[in-house]
Amino acid sequence: MPTFIALLRGVNVGKGRRVPMATLRELLAGLGHTEVRTLLNSGNAVFHAAGGSAPAHARAIAAALRASLDVEVPVIVKSARQLAAAVDENPFAAAASDPSRLLLAFTQDDEELAALGALEPLLLRGEGLAIGRHAAYLHCAGGILESKAGAALLGKLGRAATTRNWATTLKLHTLAGAGAD
Repeated sequence: MPTFIALLRGVNVGKGRRVPMATLRELLAGLGHTEVRTLLNSGNAVFHAAGGSAPAHARAIAAALRASLDVEVPVIVKSARQLAAAVDENPFAAAASDPSRLLLAFTQDDEELAALGALEPLLLRGEGLAIGRHAAYLHCAGGILESKAGAALLGKLGRAATTRNWATTLKLHTLAGAGAD
């Protein structure tokens, strides 16, 4: 049975958009998904699904969140193979001595991913941006909070994307079975 990873954008930050992870697990199980596991308290879930595409799962999860919790958030779903490919193609993996300073941005479609190239003019000295086939990679040597590109990615420019730092991405990769689907 294929493995998928659901990435919710902007949940459990501040008082709004609260999605308890136990509730997210129940919601995913209610959609027929099995072996549902969550990671951290920031909208990361790994699950098995008998069929369906990643975009179809994303739409179904977003609709269920609206219907059951009245929470409207972007939901990005990737297969375990897609996540494994994103990990493998990371051009900054060796250079990122601090995984909290390396963001991976995931989108549901290729056009949204390519649009993240608009971050390039915002890069500060020592920062790097790469748009891969499966994710965009932003290395902020001075830290995410000091980065204009990082702020833009987490703000309006990145509204079609959701980001995870390198450490969280690797944990999700492991939880998903290192690409087995």
